[in-house]
Amino acid sequence: MGAKEEIITLEQALDLERDDSVALYKRHVNPGLCTLLGIIGFDRRFVEAHGMTVRDDHGREYLDFLGGYGALNFGHNHPEIVEAVRRVESMPNILQASIGCLVGPLGASLAAILPGEVRRSFFCSSGAEAVEGALKLARIATGRTDLVYAEGSFHGKSFGALSVTGRAKYQTPFEPLVPGCHMVPYGDIEALEAALAARECAAFIIEPIQGEGGIVVPPDGYLSAAAAACRATGTLLIVDEIQTGLGRTGAVFASEHEDVAPDIVATAKSLGGGVMPAGAFSATAEVWDKGFGGTEKCTLHTSTFGGNARAMAAGLKSIEILMRDDLSSAAREKGERLMAGLERIASGSGLIKEVRGRGLMIGVEFYEPRVAKKLSAEYLAASVAGLLLQDHGVITAYTLNNPNVIRLEPPLIVTDAQIDHLLDAFEQVVSKHHGFLGVMAGLGRTMVSRRR
Repeated sequence: MGAKEEIITLEQALDLERDDSVALYKRHVNPGLCTLLGIIGFDRRFVEAHGMTVRDDHGREYLDFLGGYGALNFGHNHPEIVEAVRRVESMPNILQASIGCLVGPLGASLAAILPGEVRRSFFCSSGAEAVEGALKLARIATGRTDLVYAEGSFHGKSFGALSVTGRAKYQTPFEPLVPGCHMVPYGDIEALEAALAARECAAFIIEPIQGEGGIVVPPDGYLSAAAAACRATGTLLIVDEIQTGLGRTGAVFASEHEDVAPDIVATAKSLGGGVMPAGAFSATAEVWDKGFGGTEKCTLHTSTFGGNARAMAAGLKSIEILMRDDLSSAAREKGERLMAGLERIASGSGLIKEVRGRGLMIGVEFYEPRVAKKLSAEYLAASVAGLLLQDHGVITAYTLNNPNVIRLEPPLIVTDAQIDHLLDAFEQVVSKHHGFLGVMAGLGRTMVSRRR
């Protein structure tokens, strides 16, 4: 046996050189991911972040157009949210033998902005946790077991959430998953109605816009028709607003674009303001009482860290800022500017197949002719992201279920000047490097130069 590693203090960790930090990650965390990130230059050591800007250990600044996959609607280290957490630092952060004094207020604030009659919330620490709780609530409230989900969806990678996530790459290695889960095409109302017809399904879980599926917007009227199909068959409608919620799409919640009233809503990501991990599943009083009502059932679903004081403080301040600064309108207006610029670039590029999205949740799908098509489908968007990072200081990434799509989800505080910088950078990348092989060659040259 080899010698055991020595314990590293926080102070030592902060003083590590980038190469030493990367080596420890590769040895003790995830070697494959470390290699993948290194290939496209995402193995940098970022040491400071404020708003839209991130700085590495060499002093170079970057604009974050990835936005934590929707977790940074308020930007990095929003000073008011950081201060909100500091204000409660002397309170007991975790004390289960009590009713946390900030839990009820955050529940009330969520109830004030959630769509329809959704009024009661359970707080947790992540999106996958929120989905797990939503699925459990649907089963116990209806007495049914089956669940319906959409092809291309992404709801998390824990067992229940993975069972309703629509990509075989993530499901197959872990089968058998939760039984009774049925997949239907996203946006196909007839397929959904057929799946619900037997009245055996507890819930249909849906993203108003698919994030990891490639920023896919459903046909107009699909969400409202899906809600009607659920009502007609006694099926609960779970809307996953984890990535689309809190202003991201130009409305406080994306389901509001069609006036949909869900039975259950899952939120997370920006609920913690990008400062604390926070998630929630929320339901109508009727559904909640059927599932967890009364003293006998009120403890059927619990979480050690759910409702901790610091996360609740971050959540309260995040909702306050969202509504006070009307960030939903900002997302809509800035999104229109970004979308128009990308569509202009796409019209003159043979690389771009489609630009789509809503608000500041936009995807650019790339197209490659038959030559190198299989390879480009997995690595073209990642290579473009690498060039944007290396040559232009712009942070982006591809979507998990469709790696041929670049996602653009900047904080909702992004400025017109920052959007214009992104557009200029994007145009330079797609016009300078022709086709997949050209993009890969450009990335290779940049990486070699960087490591000299």
